[in-house]
Amino acid sequence: MNTTPTAHPMVAPAADLSVLLIGLLKGVLYRDGDERQWAALLNLQARVRDYVAVLNLDLVLDEAEGYAFLKSRPEPADDDSSPCLPRLVARRPLSFAVSLLLALLRKKLAEFDAGGGDTRLVLSRDDIVELVRVFLPDGPNEAKLIDQIETTINKVAELGFLQKLKPAGGAAVGPATFEVRRILKAFVDAQWLAEFDTRLATYQSQLAGVSNTKEGAGHE
Repeated sequence: MNTTPTAHPMVAPAADLSVLLIGLLKGVLYRDGDERQWAALLNLQARVRDYVAVLNLDLVLDEAEGYAFLKSRPEPADDDSSPCLPRLVARRPLSFAVSLLLALLRKKLAEFDAGGGDTRLVLSRDDIVELVRVFLPDGPNEAKLIDQIETTINKVAELGFLQKLKPAGGAAVGPATFEVRRILKAFVDAQWLAEFDTRLATYQSQLAGVSNTKEGAGHE
């Protein structure tokens, strides 16, 4: 009698599937963050899509940019008889400051890609501060303004669109630098940017009006 144990080829894929699903439910999967998991996702993406569809989620997979994440499916239209299911991935409202920085980083990324060359956009803290400060009203307290911008930078990093890099050369400390994560392209598309440009123009007009009012009052 042949007593050789029977191989179970589905054990490893099943384990990989569980690890993949747990990881995706927790956050974004990057190719450069875990190449083994990325390879498993490419092999098992059909099963991942089928599984998350039960949870009213879609898998967003960008092989060229090297990232994958889950997002809620669009809500049914008013004339659609499909049931409106609860959202597993909650929507998070963004402050104007965070929206502004995301839009500016998205534009910077588009300009960077148009120039060719390196695939990683790395900006210093001072670079990001200068991107934002030209859109904010001047105030008497420069340090407070910088602190507000740094708070916004940290919030964008928490959302996963910026990654703080370690100091170069193994130094314990050094100037703060951030990589703009390319997943930002999936969240901020051309239409969003166009709409934000309109809101930004309105915001700048309001700032100009406030500034002119202050100047006029100062001359009375």
